[in-house]
Amino acid sequence: MSTGAPTISELIAQERRLTLPRFGHDDAYALGGLLVALARERHAPVAIDIRRGAQQLFHAALPGSSADNDAWIDRKRRVVERYGESSYLVGTRFRAKGTTFEESSRLDLDTYAAHGGSFPLAVEGAGVIGSVTVSGLPQAEDHALVVEALEQFVTRART
Repeated sequence: MSTGAPTISELIAQERRLTLPRFGHDDAYALGGLLVALARERHAPVAIDIRRGAQQLFHAALPGSSADNDAWIDRKRRVVERYGESSYLVGTRFRAKGTTFEESSRLDLDTYAAHGGSFPLAVEGAGVIGSVTVSGLPQAEDHALVVEALEQFVTRART
């Protein structure tokens, strides 16, 4: 990946590369634990949410996070549910058109936020089945933390 903000093509490539062979309750717990461990190593004040469909399979709130992070999680997660792409990619697509999600999406901004940190959980042969979301860092860092965890998780899942 280049320095600076990732491009649309880089974000799309991440999503294609991070498709899972399967995803169940135990996988959510393992991915959540991995995210918690990475966040703790960095003393990152984040909240973490993993969902399959409407069911929350994992949630953690680390020291320094707050209820505001949970509200951001909900708003970013809804963007993934609506668009089937990461919240960062959706926001980046709007910026590439010379506008912003807030200006042009025509969606309720109290309900949706196209800020980095929510990533689709896609399963081979099934498509997007849920989301993994982090909130508490600047949006590029929230997104990067999720991608780093998913890269490790996918590697383990395929071995």
